[in-house]
Amino acid sequence: MSPLDDSAAIGAGLELAGTARYYPASRSARVRLAAAPARSGEQWATRYHLLLCISDASVLASVAVAAQIGRFGFGSADVNVGNFGIGYSFLSLGIAVAWMLALGISGSRDARIVGIGSDEYKRVISATTSLLGLLAMTFLILKVDVARGYFALAVPLGVVGLLTSRWALRRWLTRQRAFGHYLSRVIVLGRHKDVRYVINQIQKKSGAAYQVVGAALPGSDARLSVVVGSTAIPVVSTIDSVVAAVRRVEADAVIVAGPLKRGSDYIQKLGWRLEESRTELVLATGLTNVAGPRIHSRPVEGLPLMHVELPQYAGAKHVVKRLLDVVLSAMALLVLSPIFLVLAVLIRRDSPGPVLFRQERIGRAGEKFTIFKFRSMVVTAEEELAGLLERNEGAGLLFKMEDDPRVTKAGEWLRKYSLDELPQFWNVLRGDMSLVGPRPPLQREVDGYKTRVHRRLYIKPGLTGMWQINGRSALNWHDSVRLDLYYVENWSLAGDLIILWRTAIQMIKPVGAY
Repeated sequence: MSPLDDSAAIGAGLELAGTARYYPASRSARVRLAAAPARSGEQWATRYHLLLCISDASVLASVAVAAQIGRFGFGSADVNVGNFGIGYSFLSLGIAVAWMLALGISGSRDARIVGIGSDEYKRVISATTSLLGLLAMTFLILKVDVARGYFALAVPLGVVGLLTSRWALRRWLTRQRAFGHYLSRVIVLGRHKDVRYVINQIQKKSGAAYQVVGAALPGSDARLSVVVGSTAIPVVSTIDSVVAAVRRVEADAVIVAGPLKRGSDYIQKLGWRLEESRTELVLATGLTNVAGPRIHSRPVEGLPLMHVELPQYAGAKHVVKRLLDVVLSAMALLVLSPIFLVLAVLIRRDSPGPVLFRQERIGRAGEKFTIFKFRSMVVTAEEELAGLLERNEGAGLLFKMEDDPRVTKAGEWLRKYSLDELPQFWNVLRGDMSLVGPRPPLQREVDGYKTRVHRRLYIKPGLTGMWQINGRSALNWHDSVRLDLYYVENWSLAGDLIILWRTAIQMIKPVGAY
């Protein structure tokens, strides 16, 4: 899995509201808990945690050596601590140990977040930022005079190294999970429609940490299996007998899918019974299209309240987003200018007509703007569209045609590798678009929007987005809208960087482009 999984990141749909652990009140229960055998979920979590520790330690040790050599060469150097001096080797060792501790305290190696979603990367960055602040105060109090060049090398190298190693391990973990390894075995419990929905969301997410081994339905439901797509999940128990089924199928967790008629009292007692076999209890919130960072739990006198933050359509985050757009789009235009010239020559030699294609699109709040693309079709493409509408392979308001006769020879590979979109960096620099956002729609599409779809226009359209990294032209209208709305309400700067990274990967290995 790439760092953009997140997508999940970033992925729309199911949110698992954390893991509820219940601890035994009696000594006998504690004995039973200690004697319970380690399950597959615990085993892979322990092994993967060890791999993360080894990887983090290796990266930080390498960074400490590289920073010291880069700043002072191979000779020895001392740092002044008050009236004393200590070698940078000892300082590097201390910082590396503190960094390791900060990564652990921040929960960046927590089994519930590693391998999926962007939270793991956010915690690595958060731990680093907190450590820097703590070190700055410590050095000030102790009057430690550290060379600025040392930190200027160590910090960026450390962040890049840690994120890269986490990404590499995540890729390895995803490959293992594709073969059924490193997965937590779960039973999904609840009403049939809720169970089916949760299973579907788990199966849709590539690299999900769960392997659904069974379902538990109410006693009144006589189904023998829950069919999700082409997969039939066996019903292994009723809601009343799920604890026995956990032992029988060796499940690591029970996911409660949605509300139950029995209420919170049943959930509490279920937790008490599951704790003896060290089985986790996971509650699905049922909040669709709401990302994890917008969900916060706040206990009030023993009553866990779940707060969902309002989406942010303006404010400081959008100012930073705009700054990122300006800097990166200006750099891209400068670096890609030689490639633009080459593509322009190839387009002109391939077919008559202008190099650039201009079209009116709808931006934020319904404002119109002219989008720029490298021309990938014949100049009469707009006039020929009417005669092709009955051959439309798309759905909803989108026109799609895999073998569109209007596409030129050069246009075929321009579209395949998304090179026709590169001039839109100019739109980003001008402020018509953002680097990441919903797909920029045509006026005829906006005219056909239903009420909720207009929410796509709450923020600027993007050069890339959720649609770009989740199938592109292979997406139907419903999925395109769902992904755009999910992004509009849940976007984050970290998520944008992840989407940009995954877009680069998609350009190298294109999927669903035509």
